[in-house]
Amino acid sequence: MTPLRVHALLSARPATAVLGAGARIIPPLAWDVLLVAALGVATLPAVAAEPAAVAVSLGLLLPLIWRRRSPWTVFGAVAAAAFAQWLLGYQLPAEISLLVALYTVAAYTTRQRLLIACLVMEGGILLACQRWASEQHLLSTAVALSALAAAAASLGANTRALRERAAQLQRERDQQARLAVAEERSRITREMHDIVTHNLSVMVALADSAPYARSADTSSAALRQISETGRQALTDMRRSLHLLRTDEPEAQRHPLPGMAELEGLAEQMRRAGLPTRLEIRGDPTPVPVAAQLTVYRLVQEALTNTLKHTPRGTRAHIRIHCLTDTDTVTVDVTDDGPPRQKADAASGLGIRSMRDRVAAHGGTLRAGPLPSGGWQVAARLDLGREADVVV
Repeated sequence: MTPLRVHALLSARPATAVLGAGARIIPPLAWDVLLVAALGVATLPAVAAEPAAVAVSLGLLLPLIWRRRSPWTVFGAVAAAAFAQWLLGYQLPAEISLLVALYTVAAYTTRQRLLIACLVMEGGILLACQRWASEQHLLSTAVALSALAAAAASLGANTRALRERAAQLQRERDQQARLAVAEERSRITREMHDIVTHNLSVMVALADSAPYARSADTSSAALRQISETGRQALTDMRRSLHLLRTDEPEAQRHPLPGMAELEGLAEQMRRAGLPTRLEIRGDPTPVPVAAQLTVYRLVQEALTNTLKHTPRGTRAHIRIHCLTDTDTVTVDVTDDGPPRQKADAASGLGIRSMRDRVAAHGGTLRAGPLPSGGWQVAARLDLGREADVVV
């Protein structure tokens, strides 16, 4: 019996490619019962005339039914039956079970136990050769049987290594899945924070200014702007959460905001009472979608903080510079409001969100007070790492 046939026999188990992906139609114990039955059919007829030989053969074969559950104990039982066979002087075809048991020890137990099993197996081979092999064939017989034992042990060890590798890959895949879920949760949290905080801040500012309007038309305009801002917030939330809604029609999904929407954002802030000037240098067209979304959210968060933490009359200035020759985009948002405490202003979720967005592009962010007064948010995005960013 060649080592390849031995391996095919020893590793008998359901083929998932045939039975279906991940399916185990027949449990391992049933496969081992079938293995023992097949070995019994192949070996018992040769010794059917001798009841003692049949009993010893059954002692060699039957323990294999539990080989996966207790491989070390099964090997000991089979080895004991083989020693009884040697004492009785029988040469039985069922001694192939020794290779099966050795394979199982290699595949399911530790290396230390495999070494002990190999030593026991080699001792049995020497005893068998001393008793049944002729002097001229003693060495060749011992080498052949040792080679079979080594093949069974090697195949079992390889099976164990493949199983351990598969388990490691499964753990790594699970870990990557958990990291992906955490990253997606963090992304959605940033989006929700930016959307809700910005739009609510604008609505509050408009609502505060409405009672002081000098005319009914001005008051009505403020109320309409509040309504439009609320609707825009709902639209942005649906857009950000569309990946979580598998039943949402594609037509209801909206493109993510980019640098083209900055003018609309600046106009919204002007209506909320924050005079805002926008300056874009360079061509923003080649800037990838992920980077454009980051620029938009940085400007949105910076203007929201200015609207929340500065008095009316404060002015904001947005400068965007697209450097196509160096694949970078710089963002600078400043205001001329009164001094703010850096520790207090930089400790919120908004600043952490901005840092996370910029870090995803391999960029840098500075957020803090200006020496001459006011506040500055300055960021530099490296578009060369855009391929690593997932929107």
